[in-house]
Amino acid sequence: MFNAWSRRDRPPEEGAAAGLEGFAVDKTFLSSLKGILLETELALTFIIFICFTASISAYMAAALLEFFITLAFLFLYATQYYQRFDRLNWPCLDFLRCVSAIIIFLVVSFAAVTSRDGAAIAAFVFGIILVSVFAYDAFKIYRTEMVPRAAQAPQQDIPEHLMCRPRAGPQALRGGWQTPPP
Repeated sequence: MFNAWSRRDRPPEEGAAAGLEGFAVDKTFLSSLKGILLETELALTFIIFICFTASISAYMAAALLEFFITLAFLFLYATQYYQRFDRLNWPCLDFLRCVSAIIIFLVVSFAAVTSRDGAAIAAFVFGIILVSVFAYDAFKIYRTEMVPRAAQAPQQDIPEHLMCRPRAGPQALRGGWQTPPP
């Protein structure tokens, strides 16, 4: 009935870590495009945090907060732990993280450059680079994750006469959409 070793008191099993399979780092993710983008965002936010700490300490909270948010996303994606939270729309959360970081770093970077301090100007330059990295990440998320999901979504609740379809023939080269006749 009772073993000498309860499950909690057993020595760790050989091979993979017994209770930490969810925390094993996926090295292929870290070398993928998404992993490199997250690592770049993490490094640049840390550099901006250091620059703000050296010049204008009022703006360092934004960089530090974004550093921790990016670190959390890197951890969740690298360990595949995000898959346990299947009710969350992770591409949408990641897209919103990128868009909010773009807005925050644009505002903070342009506000910091007005001080004309050397470290603040460096934070401005790194902030603009970081905004471009976040914009590219948001673009990749939108193109690879959000658009295919919208195309795969069932459109059963939309009446046939309201559905839009791409134009066929030479009009398709000019772009645009057509609605079926009523």
